[in-house]
Amino acid sequence: MAAFAALSRSSADASLLASLRELLGGRLSTAAAIREQHGKDESYHAPHSPDAVAFAQTTAEVSAIIKLCAKHKTPVIAFGAGTSLEGHVAALAGGICIDMSQMNGILRVNAEDLDATVQAGVTRKQLNEHLRDTGLFFPIDPGADASLGGMAATRASGTNAVRYGTMRENVLAMTVVLADGRVIRTARRARKSAAGYDLTRLFIGSEGTLGIITELTVRLYGIPEAISAAVCPFPNIEDAVDTVILTIQSGVPVARIELLDEIQMAAINKYSKLDHKEAPTLFFEFHGTPAGVAEQAEMVKAIASEHGGDDFRWATTPEERSKLWQARHDAYYAALALRPGSKGLATDVCVPISRLAECISKTKRDLAQSPIPYALVGHVGDGNFHLVFMLDPNRPEELAEAGRLNERMINRALAMDGTCTGEHGVGYGKMDFLIAEHGEAISVMRTIKRALDPNGILNPGKIVRI
Repeated sequence: MAAFAALSRSSADASLLASLRELLGGRLSTAAAIREQHGKDESYHAPHSPDAVAFAQTTAEVSAIIKLCAKHKTPVIAFGAGTSLEGHVAALAGGICIDMSQMNGILRVNAEDLDATVQAGVTRKQLNEHLRDTGLFFPIDPGADASLGGMAATRASGTNAVRYGTMRENVLAMTVVLADGRVIRTARRARKSAAGYDLTRLFIGSEGTLGIITELTVRLYGIPEAISAAVCPFPNIEDAVDTVILTIQSGVPVARIELLDEIQMAAINKYSKLDHKEAPTLFFEFHGTPAGVAEQAEMVKAIASEHGGDDFRWATTPEERSKLWQARHDAYYAALALRPGSKGLATDVCVPISRLAECISKTKRDLAQSPIPYALVGHVGDGNFHLVFMLDPNRPEELAEAGRLNERMINRALAMDGTCTGEHGVGYGKMDFLIAEHGEAISVMRTIKRALDPNGILNPGKIVRI
């Protein structure tokens, strides 16, 4: 487990707080409960509260807040929905948290161009509810109802990524406030451009360390004419993963392929009141025309049958599909419910799909020799899988053991030319692993950080150490 080196705390002084209160009025809070809420995410990482929380409503207000903080050399941390998993929102050096939840306006939907422009606090469910009558939808689904600004900042993906890609592929342009308060637009709405540096991709995944995203233009897609889903258990993990690999290599345009191991299946059966077989299981979803969906499903069913998966269970109505995927999204909480009172340590890696079966099998062998309870799930269509360790918060030796297993899994993924995180991001939890992954390229990241944030006020202590 990467060690956290404490940063020197830079508390917001009285004159800064007075200036912010003059700017925001009652939308600046120093209440302990509000500060505590904004210093933690969904992860096991220790919370670190900011000195105050500013509830911004416009890009101009974010700019004004950052200008004041820059003048006082006070840290600034953006906060979306608090669903991140690597300590991204922890105020490690104190400072001001900018809560983006009131920046939740859907500014424009361009149905003809298949895009929408929104403020950063808009959540994915809010956008799709707004789009409900247009025949369009936004497909990136990390499970949590995260804010789109936070999803862009962490380069989120999720269950639909195998077909629709990640946030990297689905953000056309952004409005970003820089460390000195300048406001820039990273691109226009054109679907492609060769004009200058690709600033949009620079800020996607930067976790609020290079600038604060206040608006985004995102791609939309037509709601498929037909959707069907299926669940299929397998004799073992290897057969399930081999089915995934052959499906992808055969060019089947499957929308989602999710893997849940036997422990996770037992958990969701109990938590979501289902009756699936407690074995390594794949969840599939197919999008397209009725004929296309039927063809895809038959191809995958045949591939699965070759690998011992001969018990397809179909979910064709919207209600059945919703229940199925809600169970998948509840997997984290279902796993924790297996050990009441436990705290979850969630981690992920991603490897080339040809190495996926080997990586998972070796990881499972490691886990079998440890007393720490765990569950495994994965967006295996793109080589990404996750572990959740269910830890007793009163037993530090369990955290140490989970850290050891996590480090072995990450080093294994890196040795297979994979990455230390497919979608959770770096925060401060995986900073040391980032060095192992990128080597000398880390110096380039530090150069970019220093150039855009010379005083180091934007979410300090995350991604790269300065």
